[in-house]
Amino acid sequence: MEMDNRKRTVGLAATAGAVGILALLGVAGLFVVYTGAFNVAATEEHTSFTRWAFDTTFHNSVESRAADIAVPESLSPDMVKAGAGSYKSMCQHCHAGPGVERSAWASGMRPRPPHLAEEAAEWEPEEIFWLVKHGVKMSGMPAFGPTNDDRALWSIAAFVKELPAMTPEEYAALGGTGSGSGHSN
Repeated sequence: MEMDNRKRTVGLAATAGAVGILALLGVAGLFVVYTGAFNVAATEEHTSFTRWAFDTTFHNSVESRAADIAVPESLSPDMVKAGAGSYKSMCQHCHAGPGVERSAWASGMRPRPPHLAEEAAEWEPEEIFWLVKHGVKMSGMPAFGPTNDDRALWSIAAFVKELPAMTPEEYAALGGTGSGSGHSN
């Protein structure tokens, strides 16, 4: 009986300690929020921990939400061509392209938009489609789904998926400067 009481006392102390730590973390979080202790200036780089936390959350969130999206049977060369103009008019200024740098103002964004000619190989087509359709909070990446139909978004995703294998000459030959074709009214 005495052993049961001792275990119960230790269990209650551990629970009280855990609750106390959580309360302290909550107070610390509120302190950061209400004092403005976190610097939101885009002229400052994120700390290594903040970059890791944002990047890990970002990848896991996209992966889980895109998992049930059915990819069209074929992301055809025609889809790639159709997506080129839209990419160049809607995406290139932030994400660049083979032989083309992003606009100077986009370099001041935090997090900095990835060069998709390098990064697109890491993403599955359904994940790219999801990103283009839904955008990304607190990154400057808009949601193009409300102003474009799924066919146009799949064309952009098909084009982005091809970027890592594209030469600057191939990139320049596709889609001209684009007019944002694929928009629906």
